[in-house]
Amino acid sequence: MNEPTLETADVPPAGGDEDTPQEPPAPDDESGDESGKDGAGRKKWPRRTRRTLLALLLALLLPLLAAEAALRLNYTGDLASGTHTRDRDAIWLGHAWVDGRKKDADVTALARQLETTGIRDLYVHAGPLEHDGTLPGSAYPRASWFIDAVHEAIPGIRVQAWLGDVLATESPDGMRLERPETRSAVVASTRQILAAGFDGVHFDLEPLHSDDGDYLTLLDALHRVTRAQDAPLSVAAHQIDPLPGFHSFWGATTGHPKWWSQEFFGQVARRVDQIAVMSYDTMQPLESTYGGYVAQQTSLALEVTPPTTDLLMGLPFFHENRFGHWAHAETVPAAVRGVRLGLSRTDADRPNFGVALYVDFAATEEDWTAYREGWVNKPDVG
Repeated sequence: MNEPTLETADVPPAGGDEDTPQEPPAPDDESGDESGKDGAGRKKWPRRTRRTLLALLLALLLPLLAAEAALRLNYTGDLASGTHTRDRDAIWLGHAWVDGRKKDADVTALARQLETTGIRDLYVHAGPLEHDGTLPGSAYPRASWFIDAVHEAIPGIRVQAWLGDVLATESPDGMRLERPETRSAVVASTRQILAAGFDGVHFDLEPLHSDDGDYLTLLDALHRVTRAQDAPLSVAAHQIDPLPGFHSFWGATTGHPKWWSQEFFGQVARRVDQIAVMSYDTMQPLESTYGGYVAQQTSLALEVTPPTTDLLMGLPFFHENRFGHWAHAETVPAAVRGVRLGLSRTDADRPNFGVALYVDFAATEEDWTAYREGWVNKPDVG
């Protein structure tokens, strides 16, 4: 849900014995002062080195600039009529709702907030899971109160348990899905959470690398359990390769693949009832390029998600400035327009589609207003 520097050094010329005469170095074309230093006494790089570095810099920057220009162009265009909420939206809620910090008045305020939205699902944080896949009941002591209060105050709303953990994919610590006993424990935790009264279960396991067969095996086992209890199985999904195979390139250069292949995304989507794309933390520097990126992600996801699976695109209801996320760029208005553009171009009439708001405790009133005005209130004018 989160780059390299180019260092150069002088390489001493290969030499032999001190008494062996050495051929003097050939003068560098147009190198300037014979001393090899500038007016301030600093050593000057040879022109050939400077040209090589400039060529390398351009080789890195030109594809990046071309990609950003393409995303900016992707943010333009007309919006299809009807690309607004289908009343299948969702929001991630923090742990305070099930650990005792929230009270009846908070549920009343939440109900008032949701009544003018298209939100159907609440992903309330009820974990995290232990690394061995188990879930202590002490993690959600007030879950029954919250579920009952929501059902009474907001009929039709589903309360799903948001469960997650760090995977041991990029460090030695974390959950290991390759262990059958761990996967079995996660399945048992799902039975436990449904027995506690939750309407469904939403998993967010990260960092989850593309083509993880153990994850697919886990989803198959989980879906058998949730289907038997007529409960939705939902997952948070990584973004899709903006270019084919990009996750492999990024993984080789940074150790963090970040993206999934489009094929793997489709394999996951076919195994669940609902898939929510974490379409934020995108490294985009501008609203226009971020919106264009969300439009691309929406189209890529629509192409491989079965029509029977709910596809939700994430909206950034939080404000941080760090590498990978700039609050001035990743805005709700840009995300909503990007979602509508992708939907317009790919499958404008798809009924099983929505947006997912991340996250309640960081949201501002401006975020809520942008969501309502851009997505909920039938904004058919592009």
